[in-house]
Amino acid sequence: MRFPASQEEWKCIANGFKNEWNFPTCLGALDGKHIAIECPKNEGSNFYNYKGFHSIVLMAICDSNYCFSYVHIGAYGKDNDASIFGDTDVFQAFENNALNLPCEEEILTHSLPYILVSDEIFLLKPWLMKTYPAINLTEEKTVYNYRMSRARRTIENTFGILSAKWRIFRKPIRASVDTVEAITKACVCLHNYLKQTDNAGYTPDGFVDSECCNAGPIEGSWRSVVGNQQCAITSVGKIGSNNFTQEAKDIREKFLAYFNSTEGSIPWQLGHVRHTGATLSLT
Repeated sequence: MRFPASQEEWKCIANGFKNEWNFPTCLGALDGKHIAIECPKNEGSNFYNYKGFHSIVLMAICDSNYCFSYVHIGAYGKDNDASIFGDTDVFQAFENNALNLPCEEEILTHSLPYILVSDEIFLLKPWLMKTYPAINLTEEKTVYNYRMSRARRTIENTFGILSAKWRIFRKPIRASVDTVEAITKACVCLHNYLKQTDNAGYTPDGFVDSECCNAGPIEGSWRSVVGNQQCAITSVGKIGSNNFTQEAKDIREKFLAYFNSTEGSIPWQLGHVRHTGATLSLT
């Protein structure tokens, strides 16, 4: 697994999101999950999470084909996604514009920057978009949330495939923290390898979520494999923040305008949001 280094590589990822999820400038979907472990000696409290078990955190970015493009493994289970991500090298690289990202994409009258998508726990940034809070939403904002959630769903499915296919994640891993980190790294790399070389066998039809226009998302079979096991790969705490800069707000409104425009809309989006009658979080 190699992190994108050139504008061409970034554009290749963005083209995947454009073709698969109608999102032209998405560089990846971001989230974090708990990897359950047995209580480490001498420092168990650091790894004890709010769900009531010990864990390390797998922070990851994926592409449109459910492959990991970046992982950070080993943060304490007690911490939340936003603080963990804020301490990573990739966060600092995005903040300092040090990743050789492509320039804004010009789509007729719309100018869209290249960004990541995430859920509500992360801080809205000029390079990191999330949905609007589900309070008194206009129809236009509901459309935006739906379109954003379609792209963000890729990381949920990426984690779902990983936990369904690699049974070691079905119960607390009995090993040192260093060994658990090594196991997780190996599984992530094998996941990417199989996605790229044996996709039909590794994730057969129906295994990941799909969508049927107005009917909304159809859950993939990985969900029934994982079920409600507490010690599979599970979500990290949701402690979101509504603090953000004017620049980040302006960029979110650019995507709001694009998704609701003639050139940026998809044929079924209005029918979908009017049929559901509510904002989708798809988490």
